[in-house]
Amino acid sequence: MSGKADLTPFILLLVARAALAAYDVNGVTLGASESDIKKVFPAANCRPLEWPSRAAERRCDDSRTTFGGVDASVTFYLKADAVEGFDVRFDHGDVKRVVDFLHERYGAPAAGKPALEWKAKGERARLSAEKSRRRASLLVWRGAFDEEIYKVR
Repeated sequence: MSGKADLTPFILLLVARAALAAYDVNGVTLGASESDIKKVFPAANCRPLEWPSRAAERRCDDSRTTFGGVDASVTFYLKADAVEGFDVRFDHGDVKRVVDFLHERYGAPAAGKPALEWKAKGERARLSAEKSRRRASLLVWRGAFDEEIYKVR
């Protein structure tokens, strides 16, 4: 033995952790129910969506949370009592901290510029941070949520 530690198991554990991690906000993942949201975010305001959409029927808003160590707000979108997507909004100045947090949890993004994207098991996360805007956003979804949510039916 050369005296050097074999880091292979450690590296494999980190890779597996990133691959297995589900996109979430404080433990609320895609597929969670409205009652799951209320357990973690008791102040969330849940109500029917203001417009007809194939992507969601209800929304739950919570104006204050912490995500990746930064102050944020979150909106969950539900269909048939299951979260289909969520949007985390935070100050543009906190983008680097959030990107570092996402990179640590989910690995390197699958795509970059103009928005960073992560993809895993039919789920996606897209971080958008336009320099001209005060707020940045992390949209997480499954299926065709991102294409359908704002299509008025």
